This record gives sequence, structure tokens and C-alpha cells, in this order.
Amino acid sequence: MESDTAVRRIKPVGTQYNVAQANNDGSREGCGDNGYSSSSDPERKPEVNLYLLREGLATSLVCVFIVTLWGLVHLSLQQLVIGKPTGEFNAVRARQHLEQITSVGPRPVGSPENEVMTVGYLLDQIEKIRVETAAGPHQLTVDVQRPTGTFSIDFLGGFTSFYDRVTNIAVRLEPKGGAKHLMLANCHFDTVANSPGASDDAVSCAVMLEVLHSLANQSAPFHHGVVFLFNGAEENILQASHGFITQHPWAKQVRAFINLEAAGVGGKEVVFQTGPENPWLVQAYVHAAKHPFASVVGQEVFQSGIIPSDTDFRIYRDFGNIPGIDLAFIENGFIYHTKYDTADRILTDSIQRAGDNILAVLKHLITSDRLADSSEYRHGNMVFFDLLGVIVVAYPARVGTILNYIVAAATFLYLAKKASLPGNGGGRYVRDLAFATGVAVLSWFVTLLLVLILALLVTLMGRSMFWYNHFYASICLYGTAATGKMILIHTLAKNLYYGGVRLVELGDLFFDVSLFLWCCSLVWLTQQGLCSAYVPMLMVAFPLVTRLLLSQEFKHRGASLKYSMLYLLGLALPYVHFMFLIWVVFEIFTPIMGRSGTEIPPEVVLASLVTLATIFLSSFFLHFIYLVRSTKWILAGLGSVFIIMLLLVSGGFFFPYSGSPDSPRPKRVFLQHTTRTFHNLQGQVESRDSGLWINSFDYTGIQHITPNIPEINDSIRTHCREDRPFCGYPWFLPVKFLSRKNWYLPAPEVAPSSPVEFRLVSKEETSWGTVKMTFSAKGPSHMSLYLMPHRGASLSTWSFGDGTPQFDLSGEYFVFYSHGLDAPTWNFWFEIQPPSEPDPSGPEGMISVAISSHYFFGEDRRTAQLEEILQRFPTWAFPSFWVSTYSMYRY
Repeated sequence: MESDTAVRRIKPVGTQYNVAQANNDGSREGCGDNGYSSSSDPERKPEVNLYLLREGLATSLVCVFIVTLWGLVHLSLQQLVIGKPTGEFNAVRARQHLEQITSVGPRPVGSPENEVMTVGYLLDQIEKIRVETAAGPHQLTVDVQRPTGTFSIDFLGGFTSFYDRVTNIAVRLEPKGGAKHLMLANCHFDTVANSPGASDDAVSCAVMLEVLHSLANQSAPFHHGVVFLFNGAEENILQASHGFITQHPWAKQVRAFINLEAAGVGGKEVVFQTGPENPWLVQAYVHAAKHPFASVVGQEVFQSGIIPSDTDFRIYRDFGNIPGIDLAFIENGFIYHTKYDTADRILTDSIQRAGDNILAVLKHLITSDRLADSSEYRHGNMVFFDLLGVIVVAYPARVGTILNYIVAAATFLYLAKKASLPGNGGGRYVRDLAFATGVAVLSWFVTLLLVLILALLVTLMGRSMFWYNHFYASICLYGTAATGKMILIHTLAKNLYYGGVRLVELGDLFFDVSLFLWCCSLVWLTQQGLCSAYVPMLMVAFPLVTRLLLSQEFKHRGASLKYSMLYLLGLALPYVHFMFLIWVVFEIFTPIMGRSGTEIPPEVVLASLVTLATIFLSSFFLHFIYLVRSTKWILAGLGSVFIIMLLLVSGGFFFPYSGSPDSPRPKRVFLQHTTRTFHNLQGQVESRDSGLWINSFDYTGIQHITPNIPEINDSIRTHCREDRPFCGYPWFLPVKFLSRKNWYLPAPEVAPSSPVEFRLVSKEETSWGTVKMTFSAKGPSHMSLYLMPHRGASLSTWSFGDGTPQFDLSGEYFVFYSHGLDAPTWNFWFEIQPPSEPDPSGPEGMISVAISSHYFFGEDRRTAQLEEILQRFPTWAFPSFWVSTYSMYRY
């Protein structure tokens, strides 16, 4: 008699399932007991012939299913333009703009390439459009803005920004009678140093020029106007957009915006942020876009902050309080912000699809009544996602909440009905389901744990990032390990614990487990208010409907070939969409590991992503593990692939980087030739040195550089001086927490033609007990100011941002400064509350102030020592280099 305890055998549910001894078609197993012996049950009902899948057939079906859907995802990504272009947007002319803009090379803020040459080209093209369309129903007004301002932002841990005379080119297109309401389209033409910035963001400006040309040539006047903002200081952490939205007189009339950006090179531009709220904007995109490509999952992931990037979207949202749409190219992020970001890598079809979409959406919005008065449509969020780039599904979040709860209710009703079947009294089915759920969850945790141990082993072997240039090698190592471990755990459960239970019943039970777990995630995400809950909704609704439709087939014939194929067909739509999301995750995060610093172990990140993807994709295939008689050949195959890959990885057969012109995967290195000067409390120089300061922006550090340049080795690794602002090194941005491993190779002093002029203008005590210190600085277009109050002292106010010192980074403050052409001397002040008593163990005085200068262009950018060492870097490395200085003062 069966013991009614938590650990027991499952009692058969409903119909007594058996497999006939006879087997004529090969898809049934030859054993007639279907996993248990029937000889001891003389009163059994008549046998029903039920199929079990052969191991080879089950493996083939699942592999063909996965490969086919993965192929569909990639096919949809390669299909950039759907249908024939209408001719309204001329991609060939836009490409000519792109090539002209990038022909001048890198365009950092303050450089002649950015402030003169590119600005001149854009103004010439805009003037040609104005003259050409002067007789039409629209008027075109151009304003070159050079704003000065300051703000604080919680990006990269938080810092404060100050800009002076950066450049904006604002072009206003409106009916000749004028317009009260404006739509804003934004791109930026500046770049980081050392990159021609074709994708980030010259192609967007080229597209905007052609969209402007097309709209200006429209014969019918629009209801509203549109401002095309070509901003010249985005790479300086969003400065020019702040200058426009907070200072330009046209900004008050802007009701919504479209921002064009890049986190990769070419491919499709994806909508990855919208709002805040204002669901009518998403509806406009869905209605108008010719080649839709959008995901609310991307929006929620990006806004969570786990991706170390930001766009002008944040400025318009936070400082302008206007809603918008953020689009970006995301493919091939390996060469983002490198010398390889060239115009020839961007397909004309990519330009065509972006132009078609932007033109269509802008035309829709500037003829829409909602732009004039969106108050009625302002509240609420939208659930939106595309299906292989063919159509976009979008509906209000409140509708999504209702739909999610309906699907969840239907699932729990389905499970409740099974629990109420005859033979399930006393909560038997519920206990069976709970225990099987425990087995599934345990298999996930054990799998993830063991794969992470494997990742740490690969890291300790010094083979980290082997997949950076060989992505599918990570699938063959971590994917096979994860898949094999899960199959092994369930096989052991099937044979050791469920040994006397019919396999068909186990397959049925573990389908319910998968459904239940996805349903739980659906309910949780919905309660959290996340629009991404549509993903588990799809992963519940389609399998549930499929299961209900195939219930009679499964009941009477078991896991027949017909049932198996129809079952997989029912999973196709949610799985193909889920696999697209997996592609997006890997397309974004794999390149990010090459620029995420030396502290985040990339093996752990990628192994976790591969394992989670395997767990999610395998959820409804647990069903099949219990519907096959054996898994020994599957496990043998997975084990063989895993062992071979582990041997290849440990043997160093997969080098992480590539300098191939066709598919570069460069290692990023920051190289500064710097001179550092440290002053004591009396203003005297207490120490001075010069060297090549080297930052590796991935986890491998200089491991692969040292064999090529032996003097760059761990003997010259730096150590942070906690008594100096930002460790005493010229950080361009406050990212020292990302890259704690740095190297300093002694070299001669630098002698820039325009050295920094920094001085204390005044120092006075206030009546409220603080000390006000005023400074002046004049130097190159990029400088960084570091403030480190000593123990017991604190900053109370300053001349930056809103006047309140923000973002204390472990006791330090970072101010990022840049200017365009002909900028005056930078004057600033702060008030500091002195310590009540000096700290004998700390530095002298009450505050350490340091300023670094960065020479990103012109003759000052290069030195003989830089040129010599740059020639010795291997072709697969991309050293971004410049000259800098660092000066520290105690007060």
C-alpha cells in the first residue's frame, strides 16, 4: 500500500496508460509497461496503445525546431527593408552626407573638425534645402546656438557637468503662417576621440538631413512644425541637448521628440525607450513606421541602469519634461567607439529603413491633433513588441494587466480542474505538482551553480573572454554544460524517484510544472507593474491553448510523432519571439564585456546569460525528457561536445580578439601620455613624474599585450593613493570603479602648447562659518576637476548645477568640463565647512583640489613616445590615445 507522505510515488491520474508490447511503426518503445511493471495488476482496464518518443527522434525534433527558429530570427534581422521604397526618402543622397561628415575624421568637441568643418558642411546643406524649397508652403529657419550651462547627472555613479559655448544647429521647419507646437528630431555629429563615428552618430545626422529635405519639399502644409537639432556635444555626456532644452527659445514649444542614437554599427534601428507615459507616441510609431522594430523589454532593461550607457533621451525627459521615442542601432557593438566605425560598414538599406521610419513617424506626428493637446492621452504606459520586424503589437499597459491576469486565471483553472479529477483526492495532484516543481527549480539552481563554477575555472586558467571572437564557442561550452546537467538531473529523477510511474504521466506532469512556473513569473512581473510581463504571458497562453487542443491526441496515443510536431508548432510563436529577445541580449551584452572594465568577470556574466537562456528555452522541453525511454545518447553527445570544447578552451585555441578588417573584435586600451604634479599646503611642488598611463577596459588586462610589448607588465601596475583625488591619475570620466587595474610606464614630460592655467583667485571666510574659495582655469577643450574634502570637512555649496554639491563618490566630487571655440576663462567657486579639528593621519589642510587636462586633437595630442609605442601594439588592439596633465593642490 502506498504511503501518503511527501516523498512517494505518483499515483496514476485518470485513464490507465500502457504501451502495447507490439510496436510496428518505430515511434513506440518496445516495452509494454511504459515505465512500470503491469503484471501485478490483474484488474486493470483494457490497455490503450500509447507512443513514447525514440531518443533520436526527440533530439532531432527539438534541434530542428531550435535551429529553424534561430534561422528565422537571423533572416528577419538581415531583411532590413520590407517592400519597395516609396521614393520619398533618398538613401543614396543620405549616404553621400554620411561620407562627407565622416571624411574629416574624429570630431571631438572643441576641435576644428567638429566646430568648423562639420558645422560648415551642415549649414551649407541646410541652406541649399532652404533655397530649393523657398517657394513652397513651408518656411525654414536656422539658428546656430552656442550655450553655456551646468547640471548634475547620476550616470557612472554620478557627477557634475559644465559646458561653455558648445555648438547646436537648430533648424525649424513649419508652415509659412507659423506653428505653435513643435516636434523635435535630435542627432549628434560630435564623436569620441579616435573614432570617425559613422554609426554614432553621423548616419543619424545624414538621415535627418534627408528627412528635412523630403519634408521641406512636401506640397501640403503641416499642422505643426518640427525642429531638427544637430547637436555637437553629446559624447561629452549629453551637454548640447541640455543647452538646447533649457536655454533655446524654441524649446518651450516642443511637445515631443525623436532621438536617433547608436550602441552599435549598422543593422536595424530599434525603439528601446519611449515615454515617460504618453502612450500615444508608441501608437504613432506603430501606426506610421514602415519597418517597425521595437521592444518594451529593451526599454525596461535599459532604464534599469545595468547597461553602462545613456542618451539625450534622458536630458529631454528630465530637464525638458517632454516625452519621446529613443531609437538606436545595436548590431556589432564590438566596433562601437573605435576606428572601425566607418561609413562603409553601414549598409545603404540600413539608411533606407531608418529614413523611411523617421520620415513616416514625423509626418504622422506633425499632422496629428494629439501633438497639440496630448493631455487626454498623457497617462499610462504601453506594451509594445514586434514580431520578426514584420508587425508591431502594441496595447495599453492597463489592458496588458487585464490580459495577463486572464491568462493566469485560465492557467490556474486548468491546474485546478486536473486536481479535481477522480483519483486525486486529498490534494494528491497538488503534492505531485509541488514536488515536481521542486525538482525543476532544483535542477535550475544546481545547473546555474555548476556552470558558474566552470566559468570561474575558465577564468582561473587565464582563458577569459575566449568567446569574444567566437561566440558559438560559449554555446558549445556553457550551453552543453547547462543542457547536459538539466537532462541528467531529470533523468536521475525519472529513473530513481519516479521509477514506477508511467512515463506519459510524467511528461504530462512536467508540462504542468513548466506552465505553473511561467504563470508564477507572469503574476509577479504584472504585480511589479512591468510591461515586460507580456513575455511570460505569451509563454503561458500559447502552450496552454496548444495543450488543450492536443489533449485528446495525447490521451489516446501519447507522444506520437503527430502530437510532437503539433506541440512544437504551438510553441513556435512565443519561442521565436523569445529567441529574438535572447539575440538582443547577447548582441548587446557580449560587446559590452569588452568595455566594462577590469572588475566584472565576463565569464560569470556570459555563462549566467547562456545558462538562463538554456533554462528558459528548455522549460517546455522538460515534457520530452520524460517522454523518451532513455537519454543516454543525448547525454553522451552533449558530454563529448563539452569535453572537446573544454580541452580546446584550456589549450588556448580561441583567441579573444581579432584585427580582421571584415570582422574586427578589437581589445580596447586607453593610453595617456601624462605629466603629474603634486603641490603641498604651501603651494610648493612636492613631487612630479611623467609616464604612459594605461587602462585596459576589459577583464584580461594586459595579459595579451605583454608578449607584444614586454615593458608593459605587472611590475609597473599602479596602486591607488587614497590621499589624492581620484588616486592621483587623470581620469577623463569617473570610472575608476570599473577599472582598478592600471599601469604606469615612465616616460619624458609632456609639453602641450596650451598648458592649463589654474589659480586660486580668492579665499575668504564667510559669516556663517564656511570658507569660500574662487578659482579660475583656462586650458584645452576637455578638463576634469576633482574635489576631495579631507576628513571632517564638507562642501556646502558651489557654483555648479543647482548649487548643491551632488554625487559624493566615496568622499570625492567629479566635475566634467568642456568648451567649444573661443571659450573664456572658466571661473568657479565652492564653499567648504572646515573640520573642527585636523586629522593627524590624513593629508594637510581641509581639501585637495586637482585638475586634469585632456588634449584630444591637434598637435598636442601626440608625442614621440606615444607614436613609438602605438606602432608596437598588435593589429587586434585598439589603443585610444591622447596627452593629458594632472595637477593637485592642497588648501
